[in-house]
Amino acid sequence: MEARAIAKYKRISPQKARLVADVIRRRPAGEALTILDVMPKKAARIIKKVLESALANAVENYNLDVDSLYVKQIYVDQGPQLKRWHPRAMGRAYPIRHQLSHITVVLDEFNI
Repeated sequence: MEARAIAKYKRISPQKARLVADVIRRRPAGEALTILDVMPKKAARIIKKVLESALANAVENYNLDVDSLYVKQIYVDQGPQLKRWHPRAMGRAYPIRHQLSHITVVLDEFNI
């Protein structure tokens, strides 16, 4: 049985979040949490919260054992862009685009 958690509209670019997601893909859930604890990136904090939410969903909704779960899928999709303007010299304005991400974590049991 799969358990999933989704975090939408997070203020981090998908490219930066995918670097962290690639590290924990197909790892046991406990090991993935440990890796995220010591990783010094903003995306690690965000993905750790989503992973903990997926673990809680697995335990509460499907009565799965935490020790038998692994990260089956984790993907980071691009969300909408926040568009702002930065004033520059001589009345000009340069665009600023803030990237948003949607992060999805899917956990599954080991096939023994």
